[in-house]
Amino acid sequence: MFAVGVLVIIATIIAIIKRYEAKLVLFIAGLLMTIVAGQFNVAIETFTNSMVNKGLVPVICSVMGFAFVMKKTECDIHLVHLLADHIKKYVILLIPSAVIITWLVNIALPTAAGCAAAVGIVLIPTLIKAGVHPVIAASCILAGTWGSVLNPGTVHNPFIAKIANTDPMSIVLEHTPAASAGVLVIAVALTIVAYIKKENTGYVSEYMEEDNENFKVHYIKAFIPVLPLLLLVLGSKQINVIPNMSVLQAMLIGTFVAFIVTRVSPSKITKEFCEGMGNGYGSVVTLIVAAAVFVAGMQSLGIVDSLIEYMKNSQGMAKVAAAWGPFLITVLSGSGDAVSLAFNGAITPFAADFGLESSNLGSLAYLSGGLGRSMCPVAPVSIICAQLAGVETMDMAKRNAIPAVLALLTVMFIL
Repeated sequence: MFAVGVLVIIATIIAIIKRYEAKLVLFIAGLLMTIVAGQFNVAIETFTNSMVNKGLVPVICSVMGFAFVMKKTECDIHLVHLLADHIKKYVILLIPSAVIITWLVNIALPTAAGCAAAVGIVLIPTLIKAGVHPVIAASCILAGTWGSVLNPGTVHNPFIAKIANTDPMSIVLEHTPAASAGVLVIAVALTIVAYIKKENTGYVSEYMEEDNENFKVHYIKAFIPVLPLLLLVLGSKQINVIPNMSVLQAMLIGTFVAFIVTRVSPSKITKEFCEGMGNGYGSVVTLIVAAAVFVAGMQSLGIVDSLIEYMKNSQGMAKVAAAWGPFLITVLSGSGDAVSLAFNGAITPFAADFGLESSNLGSLAYLSGGLGRSMCPVAPVSIICAQLAGVETMDMAKRNAIPAVLALLTVMFIL
């Protein structure tokens, strides 16, 4: 049965790489493994329990609801313009600033594709008009679309927090130093790549995007996307300046403030928030459910136990697997969430058995998946950036390859 399980896992990885629907692939693989093990009911029970996970569903759905409201009220655009207006003054810092700004915006707007669209529509024309080559301009945005690792409401932070028996904000604060160092490394390394290839300046183009020169930033609107995050940080156990609140409470407060400031119809605000929650459940929660069934399948065949026993005898192997496994598979498939969730569900709960902390191991797998996506030519976010700049995704992947690997090594060293 172990051999059958290994074959199913290999087939699963190949299917994800070939860009078959990740949820379908994970679910069928998990279901098949439980059937082989004669434990079909395990898959059904896991599926049912994961659908109503009280620790994950409210968090994920509320974050997506808030993101939809930010888009509807255009608060996200004001935030992007506010940040973009400042980097225009410092040409030498254009490339690293673009990466870091995208990364920071992605914290407040945690979907990679949504962040790339919101930031790219402003920053890519700004960079190109300043003489930066389009492929570097697009690569900057792609290289920064993993800042969501610092958002406590993303799927992974609550998932890791549940495994580590702590709260999502504690997980975020724990891997903040590694993530911050990683983004600085990838920003500086990409700048060096641009200088070596002489793509940092001198580019002349007829790039005719909508002129945003006269856009007037509303500072209060620009602040609203980061308000929930600020509330969560100030109310965390480590800072404790204001009463502690849940992610759902913070997102609802942010939504209410957006309504007060923007005066958008309450019915439209409500509709967007509800649509966002539905999107979060349909696109994210269901992925968690499928990953849980996949893990249950591996457990039913004894694969997880075998891996644990192997890693007990080689403590460093778990850390290497957490770093390079999700990274390499995501580079090939673009499906970082599926890979990181599968790893964290199967291996991270047993981190103590091989001398590691579950929070560190889980964070490493999460961050490595995000970094892998930043150099993946087939990820949706890569396609969005490429279309905005009029370049090929493979060219972006080549520019980001060395920076992403260096950032991963940095994150791995710190964690």
